Amino acid sequence: MTLKIPTNNVIQMPRRGPARDADESSRRRKSHARVIAITSGKGGVGKTNIVANLGFALSCLGKKVLILDADLGLGNLDVLLGVAPKFNISHVIRGDKTIEEIIEEGPGKMRILPAASGIQELTHLAHEQKMQFFTNLDRLIDDMDILLIDTAAGISSHVMDFVVMAHEIIVVVSPEPTSITDAYALMKVLSLKYAEKSCRLLVNMVTGPREAQDVYRQLGLVIDRFLDIRIDYLGYVLRDDKLTRGVKRQRLVSDAYPEAKASHCFNELARRLIKQAPSSRPKGNTNLFWHHLVRTTPH
Repeated sequence: MTLKIPTNNVIQMPRRGPARDADESSRRRKSHARVIAITSGKGGVGKTNIVANLGFALSCLGKKVLILDADLGLGNLDVLLGVAPKFNISHVIRGDKTIEEIIEEGPGKMRILPAASGIQELTHLAHEQKMQFFTNLDRLIDDMDILLIDTAAGISSHVMDFVVMAHEIIVVVSPEPTSITDAYALMKVLSLKYAEKSCRLLVNMVTGPREAQDVYRQLGLVIDRFLDIRIDYLGYVLRDDKLTRGVKRQRLVSDAYPEAKASHCFNELARRLIKQAPSSRPKGNTNLFWHHLVRTTPH
């Protein structure tokens, strides 16, 4: 297997003059919120279930959690949670509602920013629209402990916008060969195009810890050989029929079946995330989204 590694397509930070830098710096705010993007190379790996149950488990540990459904045109987090929002992100984009006005409360008092469903235009937002939305979101999370971003699957620029703005990236993968291949493709884009240096791996729908470790080893071998990015093993979620039952009831397995195998996995993952909280922000000391917005501004 031979990969040609391009060296000239990393998105670079534009140069700015000292006066403009000082002016922009004075407007920046630092949020204490920890921002985690949860993403996957392909759909069908249970990513949204992981986001929702992990958010619930973190809330039960006393954390103030906000979940952003960032699959803007095909959001289904609200359906999974049995929430019927009157308004969603499309109303914020159009200027009909403020971002504060669309927040819904989910299980465990976690907060939800619901996406629209079936609105194709939201998957092709102009750069100015994204900047305005990110700015509003940055203000909103000032009072939160953790923001979980449930991205769409894949490697489109729309998905990457939400992934690379986060402090931490969790890639969800299942033991299926197609999922492993697509997870590698996602990490390749993160490494080569966006110069990301690390992400975490969460293996879903496994029969046991050995199968999860095998997936981690498979990915680790090829990534160590061809990419300049480190993957840290976060853990796994066991395949569990009770999770499927919960989905049909529009209830989280962690809420409806707290003694289920999958529920114990989510609780352990939540404790591990809190324990492994970074001591400093890996993307600098600017406000949440400024780093990403500046380096992707057309010029």
